[in-house]
Amino acid sequence: MATKVHVGMEADMNGNGESTEYVKNDWKKCLLDFSGKMKRFPGWLWRTIWKVGREDPRRIIHALKVGLSLTLVSLLYLMEPLFKGIGTSAIWAVMTVVVVLEFTAGATLCKGLNRGLGTVLAGSLAFFIEFIATKSGKVFRAVFIGAAVFLIGTAATYMRFFPYIKKNYDYGVVIFLLTFNLITVSSYRVENVLKIAHDRFYTIAIGCAICLFMSLLVFPIWSGEDLHNSTVGKLEGLAKSIEACVNEYFDDSEIKENQDKSLEDPIYKGYKAVLDSKSTDETLALYASWEPRHSRHCYRFPWQQYVKLGAVLRQFGYTVVALHGCLRTEIQAPRSVRALFKDPCIRLAGEVTKALMELANSIRNRRQCSPEILSDHLHEALQDLNTAIKSQPRLFLGSDNNQATNMLALAAAQAARHKQEKGHGVSLSSVKTDSSALMEWKTKRAASEQAKENERKVLRPQLSKIAITSLEFSEALPFAAFASLLVEIVARLDNVIEEVEELGRIACYKEFNPDDDEKITVKSEKPPVDLTKNQLPSHASD
Repeated sequence: MATKVHVGMEADMNGNGESTEYVKNDWKKCLLDFSGKMKRFPGWLWRTIWKVGREDPRRIIHALKVGLSLTLVSLLYLMEPLFKGIGTSAIWAVMTVVVVLEFTAGATLCKGLNRGLGTVLAGSLAFFIEFIATKSGKVFRAVFIGAAVFLIGTAATYMRFFPYIKKNYDYGVVIFLLTFNLITVSSYRVENVLKIAHDRFYTIAIGCAICLFMSLLVFPIWSGEDLHNSTVGKLEGLAKSIEACVNEYFDDSEIKENQDKSLEDPIYKGYKAVLDSKSTDETLALYASWEPRHSRHCYRFPWQQYVKLGAVLRQFGYTVVALHGCLRTEIQAPRSVRALFKDPCIRLAGEVTKALMELANSIRNRRQCSPEILSDHLHEALQDLNTAIKSQPRLFLGSDNNQATNMLALAAAQAARHKQEKGHGVSLSSVKTDSSALMEWKTKRAASEQAKENERKVLRPQLSKIAITSLEFSEALPFAAFASLLVEIVARLDNVIEEVEELGRIACYKEFNPDDDEKITVKSEKPPVDLTKNQLPSHASD
């Protein structure tokens, strides 16, 4: 008995020792992983800092401008004479700089003027209500202030749903509500509320002035220029996508089927910026409308026309997406079929690419489009593609003998399926009335239905493959979809050209001069900047 207890104790001790050793090894592994991550962290941090600054160097400038603005506004606290004159209300200036100073001058002007206008209107209305309330008694004053807060709060909040106010003055209405309630409610208990309102107004004005100075005079970043350059980049991206898509489709090697790497695909990168540009274009157009007219012509620039052009480009981009999808379909046309139409398709894609690049250059240089943008070469390429397709009617229409063979193959497949279903049917040679016979019949019927369902699931894809492979024109069917989309791109190119010409007419672009193209210097290839990453959301509340 003692020997068994001793053996059991040794086993428990061995088990505890093994678990302790496992825990130690686990801790060592965690420490090694953590130390490895800490060693890699400085390199990862440096690469991230370098990448963000290299994508758009203006981000570094904006960060320095914010830091300098906060330093200037902090002097209200740090310098004794300024602090005595303003006091603790200087914190409003710091909050104004943090909230108002945005990446572009238009965004800063929009928020700064909204904040100033909301503060002035709220202060004026609050003092008017305070003037009326002081003429009445103590009880009526409280009722009057409560009613005023309710009515003004309800009306101002409801006005935020108006489309024009929501688009242009939503931030100003929020500041109006905040300032009005602070002044009106605090005036019931605080005697020197007028001085508090004055101090806040002065500090907010100081903060807005510093923000406007930094945005407009110190390396200004204009929303209008961003919108202008992004439109040029979208046209160039679509041109590169179409050219790369057609070249890859007619490449001698097999079409790649790695759909997981679509994010790294240059074709995808070309049209991605176009499909995701709706909110960015509308925001930049709104901020650009607040910016001063810094051009040599004193007229209102048609920023909304850029938004319309962006909408047309998105419709154009959807066709490019469908064209790119032809490279990723399950059923592909044989290379022998694609080779028959390679030259006219590549010529047609090249002419479309030239037209898009010409549109991009005209917008970049702010000049009218070339009158020969839709050259005869484009129509000739389109006619050559039409002729090439008509020269191979059997690939697209098939023959009568082949259609009869197709019908026979489908009929044979259906007859085989019907025969198999009959073979698995349930037949009752005699009718039994006892319960065991009834249960046996139900079991056989359930098994038969399950077998039919399984066969149906197996036969359905087999019949689909038989139907597809038995059709002669199925070899050319994928190319027919590709060619139709390519022709659709040519048709939608007219809409893009019309919008660009309308933009040039409204914006008073200079007339087209063939000699100007020779003076244009070719710039180095640089990837387009993702403008959505430059819009920093403001989460600070006032």
